[in-house]
Amino acid sequence: MPIRAVLWDIDDTLFDFGSASDAGIRRHLEAEPATRYIAPDEALRVWREITDAQWLRFTAGETDFQGQRRARVRVFLGAELSDAEADAWFDRYHVHFRAAWALFPDSVTALDALAGEYRQAALSNSSTPVQEERLRALGVRDRFEALLCAAELGVEKPDPAAFHAACDALELDPGEVAYVGNEPDIDAAGASAAGLTGIWLDRAGIGGRPDLVRITDLGQLPGALRAVTRFGGLSTFR
Repeated sequence: MPIRAVLWDIDDTLFDFGSASDAGIRRHLEAEPATRYIAPDEALRVWREITDAQWLRFTAGETDFQGQRRARVRVFLGAELSDAEADAWFDRYHVHFRAAWALFPDSVTALDALAGEYRQAALSNSSTPVQEERLRALGVRDRFEALLCAAELGVEKPDPAAFHAACDALELDPGEVAYVGNEPDIDAAGASAAGLTGIWLDRAGIGGRPDLVRITDLGQLPGALRAVTRFGGLSTFR
């Protein structure tokens, strides 16, 4: 079955979320030091861990979107803050975070390379307002026919229902859709289990997953898609 559409992950696949988050917290702590952290690297590590943990609480329905933001601030600072105080701190951080937003250098080239041959959409384990803002600010929202996010779907990757919802939005069979993401299990393996062609974007060159179609940069994606269509699946594209 030929691949007719490419479904994209966003954060750390097209959008360099990790670098923007690190830059944002560094700049914010330069302006407002958090004295409980001796070294900047420690603060970065803790912020990442707290962000991941609180987002999981949000997607599990244990808190709302604003609640997870407030919790991130309170846990990070180790302080009992009012909602208004936590919101204000996060808003000041977000100014620095947003200023650092950028696509990976190969993102637009890849989107352009696929545009004439494949339909394109996005599926994220985030929320629609968050990703709408990011994609519009980065100038690529119009590249995607549909944008689906876990917060509104009520289900997140790697649950097959998340991938199937995106396929339904495109009115395509899962076998006609490829999913590209930076997480080997959540993205590539999850998509494959749902009947899509999962492609792992292994930017760090970690390797070690012969069960997955793997690329190390988005410049390899068009060739990988053609190879999958022709041969029905490859463990690694070089």
